Amino acid sequence: MEMIFLMLPVALLLAGLAAWGFIRAVKGGQFDDLDTPPIRAVFDDDEPPKKDA
Repeated sequence: MEMIFLMLPVALLLAGLAAWGFIRAVKGGQFDDLDTPPIRAVFDDDEPPKKDA
């Protein structure tokens, strides 16, 4: 029974940290655009170097 007095606060602390991290990621715009990054990986954006003449 004494173990629950240790495990419950630790579990609540970890859940609070996970919720804080998720809220911070949402406010930071981490989940704003979920479609464009996979499409950008397909296209080749490399341009040949331009020569200064």
